Amino acid sequence: MVFKTLELKSPLDKFIESIFYFKHFLPEHSIERVVPTGHVFIIFELDGIQRNTFNNKTLKPNGTFSNVWVSGAHKNYLSISAHQDSEMFVIQFKPFGAYPFFQFPIYELNDKVIPAQEIFGKEILDLRQLVLNRPTPTEKFNLVENWLKSKLDITKYPDKTLMLTINQFINQPLSNHNTIVNAYPKTQKHLISQFKKFCGHTPKVFHRIFRFNDILQQINNEQQISWSQIAYLSGYADQSHFIKEFKEFSGFNPQEFIKHEFNKGETNFFPLNRQG
Repeated sequence: MVFKTLELKSPLDKFIESIFYFKHFLPEHSIERVVPTGHVFIIFELDGIQRNTFNNKTLKPNGTFSNVWVSGAHKNYLSISAHQDSEMFVIQFKPFGAYPFFQFPIYELNDKVIPAQEIFGKEILDLRQLVLNRPTPTEKFNLVENWLKSKLDITKYPDKTLMLTINQFINQPLSNHNTIVNAYPKTQKHLISQFKKFCGHTPKVFHRIFRFNDILQQINNEQQISWSQIAYLSGYADQSHFIKEFKEFSGFNPQEFIKHEFNKGETNFFPLNRQG
């Protein structure tokens, strides 16, 4: 498998988490679960394979995607297709970083996966064709990097106070939520409005998603896990609240999660049918 990432430089590194390209992906499954991460993505397929989303309960297809699509900030987990010999190119924005490129409130993309041309028009399909025709990952990166620079309005960046609050939610336990909100110098209504504009979610949902993803990082490849300690350190009021939250975001309770050995692979993608 080929897997390459772009070393991000200014000004894009301020807004984008990662840009990566892979080819000859050979999964051992055909359906995988994606948990909420708080990020917006632009995804290019370069292999001509149509992708599907599935009903989370029945696993019957409920959406098809090809060429280029945008995945907004999700509150619920997604079930998506995984394909043999995949080739894809992915832009992952920072939790607050998509707005300066999209230039409309990010909450409008919440819980949606939509064709990218609905936002960027024919130019995004033309870009895909150019990327497809370039023979090396470096050339593909250069094309997308230049396109992103052309779409960026660098003035549309969260102010220092909002950035401080965003970073506190990312790094502090849920038990500190009200303290962080109360420290915000403007009204709570203003804070919610700014979060929905830049991050999609409300502050509470945003904080919950990042604490959940922090837990996934903590348990990744761990042989012995103390769920009570993790729940306490993450700021949950009690273990039942923690279990409820875990199941809401992943579809599994913690014990089921470990039983299926989901902690031994990617932290945000879980194979639902390893025999594929």
